[in-house]
Amino acid sequence: MNILRTILTILWRIWFYILLVLPILVMFPVLVVFSSAERLYPKYYVCARIWAKCILYGMGFYPEIKRMQQLDPKKNYMLVANHTSMIDIMMMLVIIKQPFIFVGKRELAKIPVFGFFYRKTNITVDRNCAKSKQDVVTEARRRLDMGESICIFPEGGVPNDRSLVLDSFKDGAFRLAIAHQIPIVPITFYDNKKRFSYKFVSGAPGKLRVKIHEFITTKGMQPADRKNLRNQTRQVIFDELTKDLEQENPSK
Repeated sequence: MNILRTILTILWRIWFYILLVLPILVMFPVLVVFSSAERLYPKYYVCARIWAKCILYGMGFYPEIKRMQQLDPKKNYMLVANHTSMIDIMMMLVIIKQPFIFVGKRELAKIPVFGFFYRKTNITVDRNCAKSKQDVVTEARRRLDMGESICIFPEGGVPNDRSLVLDSFKDGAFRLAIAHQIPIVPITFYDNKKRFSYKFVSGAPGKLRVKIHEFITTKGMQPADRKNLRNQTRQVIFDELTKDLEQENPSK
């Protein structure tokens, strides 16, 4: 029975990579056009959301979204969430209807087909290169000046320790949010690690719960406030994850 389950899980995982590429190939001509200019990005974003939904629903996932506050389509925001899975990207695209830009690791740009469009439409960073980090800040500021929202996973990557509830947060997202006086939108992904972790032979279809918390204002904050803002944001997500774990394992 365990062997059969392992085989089915491997096939299911392979299906994920097929779904990762297949919608892109179908929409390829349209994606090339819409990714060719920044003014066309809102149209590209519609396609990106279709791509994300194809993957999530095709894998047997169904998002369950709890919104404590609604985003204003006329404003821009700094979106931050815990990062535990590749499907965090798809989940973010599904739950946020208004266009935003990812700031993410450059390694994702190496994924065939997907990486080409990821590199063209988002901001990539080499976390081992100081110049790359500075270039990211410059580009993120430019996109924020254009009125676009930014999504950063402030843990700086998926923690190596899979038992870790939430890693420490980096300062970048909070420094940018204060500089542009835009709200922080904390987002908690409860089930992504359980449903689709980076361990290959693991996971299963099912519900993906997500909570969009009340926004944290940065109005009137100064650069020196970024540490408090960072800690406040992390605490919101950490408390939510901890509470969920306690409800799931009441005896512990």
